[in-house]
Order: sequence, then structure tokens, then C-alpha cells
Amino acid sequence: MKIAILSCFYPYRGGISQFSACMLQEFGKEHDVRAFNFKRQYPSLLFPGKTQYVSEDDNAAKVESERLLDSVNPCSWRLTAREILNWGPDLVIIAWWMSFFGPSMGRVARYLNKRGVKTVGLIHNALPHEAHFWDKPLTRYFLNGCNGFITLSSEVQSALLKLGPYKSKQLFHPVYSQFEEAVPRADAEKALGIPSGKKNLLFFGLIRKYKGLDILIKSFGLLPEEYRLIIAGEPYGSFEEYAALIKESPSKERIHCFLSYIADEKVKKFFSAADLSVLPYRSASQSGIIAVSYNFGVPVAVTDSLKKEVEAAGTGIAAEDITPEALADAIKKFFGTSGLQQKCRQNIRKELDRLSWNNFCRSFLDYTDKL
Repeated sequence: MKIAILSCFYPYRGGISQFSACMLQEFGKEHDVRAFNFKRQYPSLLFPGKTQYVSEDDNAAKVESERLLDSVNPCSWRLTAREILNWGPDLVIIAWWMSFFGPSMGRVARYLNKRGVKTVGLIHNALPHEAHFWDKPLTRYFLNGCNGFITLSSEVQSALLKLGPYKSKQLFHPVYSQFEEAVPRADAEKALGIPSGKKNLLFFGLIRKYKGLDILIKSFGLLPEEYRLIIAGEPYGSFEEYAALIKESPSKERIHCFLSYIADEKVKKFFSAADLSVLPYRSASQSGIIAVSYNFGVPVAVTDSLKKEVEAAGTGIAAEDITPEALADAIKKFFGTSGLQQKCRQNIRKELDRLSWNNFCRSFLDYTDKL
């Protein structure tokens, strides 16, 4: 089978690019695959981070791709669709995560669909976490150009069906496996310059308002001295609000910040040092950070939006509410309940086989074969 994937790939960085590279690699084991990429993903003025691209020293997978799509140049939309069509794919997969891409990806999907090419949307997020009035119409423009959809969680599935009665199948976010193996905890703490002897809480990933880092910082101030907080990730926008909270925190001496994008080869240090990966999100549909945590065998603490999958798998603990107090109570319960840490780690090991890329891609094609 010939499978075309339209998404962001190397040299773009981030979770969508990593996911797409892993999926391309897995499909490529048994099928003829081709990656179609952005020529320009975001105009620089609209991008809130430091850079859209991987650094020279990042060992991210260097995926070969056709860099054609410019999100703000309509001439490239038709060109991209024609190039995909000319390759003659049996299946086209289009990654979807933001309404900003509605015009460009929607145009490509509609062009292909009208010409009889089976086109499936892979929905990372049905709607953005920070809502705008244009999100729903732009998203529907894309959705109405596809034959069917794959979602990665029950939250995404529910959000998709609220937009319309679309044909869809809920799968899961596979566990990332491209990172180097974990190192001994003491070595990881030494590499990070962190003293040993504490329970290490990790907040990892891009720092955005909806991810609730402010809730975690306030929550950390309610925990006793046996805890340490590691914040690792690049801020999207200003970090001043969080810096002020850290400065005011009674526990500020035990908060360690690494405020930059964490390249793949450095990820192992943070998770090897962590006892618990904390995701205090105000809203979330699914999370690649959970997949990274599972890869390193690290249990997770989540809030309501990610509660269902974590509790069903028994791989962590969920706060009763999205407040500093509730999060602190959940963290203390995780460490204070006899045998819970070990049980969560055992359950993570069980989940690794189920959440494999092989299972994901097989299930994906089982669904698309019936469209």
C-alpha cells in the first residue's frame, strides 16, 4: 500500500513532528510511505516560541520529506495536493492539531477527496486549548474534506463528535521509543545539578497557560520539604508570571528551572531523575508527555481532563479538582499510599505492549480499510 502523510516533520520540532516521524517509520516497515511537509509552518510573527526548528545538536529523526505546504500561501495548497495526487497514494493521512491550518489543510483534503483519494484526518486536538471564534468554522472546513478520522483519546473523540456526526475511531497515543535509555537516578541528578535525597516532581514540555504550571507552583508550596520540583521546557510567551510565583513561594529553594526546548538526547536525564511526572492541565485532550513518561516508566499525576485514561490503566493518580490544594493532596496520596508507586510502574510496563506503534498502525489500517 502507498501511504502519504501530510504533517510537520523534521526540521520542525515538537510533539506533532515526533509523532509523525514515528508513525512514518512504523508504516514504512510494511508499506511504501512518503512524507509531505511544510515549507512554512507558521509565519515568524505568529510563532510565540523561540524557534520552530530543531537545533543543530538535536538528534531528532531526520525524516526525508517533500517540503511543499505554506500555511499562508494559497498557491502552495493546490501544488501540495497535486504532488500528493501525482504520487498515486492509496491512503492519505493528514495530521490535525490547530484551526490555523484549516484553510491550507482543508483545501488539500478537499482536492484529494474530490478525486477519489481516501483521505483520513489524524486528530491530535479537535479544537485548540485557547479558544477563538474562528476555530469551529475553520476546523469544520478541514473535517468536511476527509473520509474519516482517527482520534487519540476519549476527550478528542468527544470533541470531534460535538462538531458533527463524523466517521471516526478512537485509538490511543503510542509510547515514544526514540529517546535514549534511562540512566541511573544519581547520574541524572548529577547531570542536572540537582542534590539527591528528595522526591522529584517533574513538569515537562512547552509552557503554555492551559498547562497549569501556575497551579503546580502554588501546589508545591503546600508540600513538605521532602519534595523537589523540576520545571523543564520552553515558555510560549512570557515566563514573568511563573517567575513571580516562584519568588513568592516558601519552597522556592527547591524549584529548579530549565527554561529551554529539551532536545531528544537530553530528555532521558529529566525522566531518569523523576519520581512523578505532573500534568496539572486546565484542559487537555491527550498528552504526548504521558507517552514520554511511560517510555521511562515514570507514573503520572493528572487533573480531570486526563483522568479517565490514567485511572483506567492504573498508571498514576488524578487530582479531585484543578486547584493547588487538590493537586497537593493527590501528590501526597501517591507517595503516602503503600505500594502505589510500585503498582503504577508495573502497570506502565503492561501498557507498553498495548500502546506500541505496531498496534497503533495495525488498528489504523483496520479502520481505514473499511472506509
